[in-house]
Amino acid sequence: MNVKIGVVGATGQVGTVMRQLLEERDFPADSVRFFASARSAGKTLPFRGEEIVVEDTATADISDLDIALFSAGATMSKVQAPRFAEAGVTVIDNSSAWRKDPAIPLVVSEVNPHDIPAGDSARGRGIIANPNCTTMAAMPVLKPLHDAAGLVRLTVSSYQAVSGSGLAGVEELHSQALATVEKADALTHDGHAISFPDPVKYVAPIAFNVIALAGSIVDDGSFETDEEQKLRNESRKILGLPDLRVAGTCVRVPVFTGHSLSIHAEFADDITPERATEILAGAPGVKLADVPTPLDAA
Repeated sequence: MNVKIGVVGATGQVGTVMRQLLEERDFPADSVRFFASARSAGKTLPFRGEEIVVEDTATADISDLDIALFSAGATMSKVQAPRFAEAGVTVIDNSSAWRKDPAIPLVVSEVNPHDIPAGDSARGRGIIANPNCTTMAAMPVLKPLHDAAGLVRLTVSSYQAVSGSGLAGVEELHSQALATVEKADALTHDGHAISFPDPVKYVAPIAFNVIALAGSIVDDGSFETDEEQKLRNESRKILGLPDLRVAGTCVRVPVFTGHSLSIHAEFADDITPERATEILAGAPGVKLADVPTPLDAA
């Protein structure tokens, strides 16, 4: 079934990857259109040997689209995703805008595709939310283990790449590393031995450093970050476990792309490492590795 696809936020960090994947995997689309803010409208982007003109998301005629892949931020999604959905377009939204909405399915395709509204075509499925990046990575691993033994509790540490902060995060790591790499060995004995460019995106230098604060502190008295709350709340919704106990610590690390997670999972029933390995070896979206690294996975 060939469909008409739109990428909203096509000029951004994630939108760029979406464009690359659609082309690399030869996605069966009759047509692909690119959308962004009015500021980027009129630019051209390469796709399948052609130059595609970027359209203004707010004013474009989207009546003939089947699916729109949104990665334009929560503010844009709150305004434009309903407009697209009302026009009959199935919206797959990558932002945080709709994840908490009980009326909007939060879907990981290997885990809960049954939560997507049924339909006879690609059109007309409304808004479908994607989870946060760390939740997305954890779910294909945890769901088959939960089915086998009953998940009770999670203790998770995430080691999140700067790409999770968008182009600004990537540029900050790159510029700080370039500015200090020639003298970086001086840090062996003194963390203040060299001067870093002033951080803009993060609260401290990210090059040659680790920041135990991925995301922003939530103003609810919990002293958690929004990244840590997303991990808990989204895991509960996707797995259908509203009482799942989740403790998360989300850390920003000087890696360009590819998040890592360390997960300690507690189950209601006994499950051996051998049985868990056997289950995960056949789980969709999971690849076993003795020493997984971001470079291998990204």
